Amino acid sequence: MYAESGGSGEPALLLLHGLGANAAVWRNLLPFVEAHWPGRWLAPDLPGHGRSPHAALYSYGAHAAAAAEMVGQGKRVAIVGHSMGGVVGLMLATGWFGVGVSHVLALGVKLRWSADDLARMTSLAAAPVRWFDERYSAIERYLRVSGLGGLVDLDSPIAAAGIQEESGRFRLAADPRASSVGVPPIDDLMHVIEAKVRFIAGAADAMVSLDDMRRHDPLAAIIAGCGHNAHVEQPEKVWQAFHLLMNSAKATA
Repeated sequence: MYAESGGSGEPALLLLHGLGANAAVWRNLLPFVEAHWPGRWLAPDLPGHGRSPHAALYSYGAHAAAAAEMVGQGKRVAIVGHSMGGVVGLMLATGWFGVGVSHVLALGVKLRWSADDLARMTSLAAAPVRWFDERYSAIERYLRVSGLGGLVDLDSPIAAAGIQEESGRFRLAADPRASSVGVPPIDDLMHVIEAKVRFIAGAADAMVSLDDMRRHDPLAAIIAGCGHNAHVEQPEKVWQAFHLLMNSAKATA
């Protein structure tokens, strides 16, 4: 599994991207990580995404197992996870995968699912790979489906990491079948997690509401001035929320 990393020592910080994205989406947050985080950090491309190989089966548990193997059994980590990555972070925080998780900042996690939502995910997972003759056409498609359109430049490393070239043609790097992860078992996970968890979302994120988040976290918060990809739009506010989570845990310890 491909991963970007930096820093050294413990504690480790694990950055987990959302569905269809990859580790490059954390580029805007990394200056804050590198300036303030005392240990190493890791940002993987989860299986079927970015520069990591495709898999035979996709599930939140399979993603969590792959991330745990990368981190190392018995290691302690804090997690910032976006959307699907937030669910994977909560899955890791159960302790079922041999990694000790102290904190999870769950950003933009979709908590309310309808039958139409699930049907849409199933349809996406069954769709064939779409090929493009022009590189920029593939990049534009990636930015549109990932919600990054208008947020990053077409020539940026964030955009480039979302596509792959094969035999002179271009496709999105993510495996369409990665959408088969289904509805996340948030209620079941929250019953067994002992880590400190904070839910946050952008004010214009149509996927999640403050009421949804506060069912699981009375201190859940909204970030003004951004949508679903708050870590790209307002990275300093995401880092501030993570910093507050870490400090609040220390204050109540």
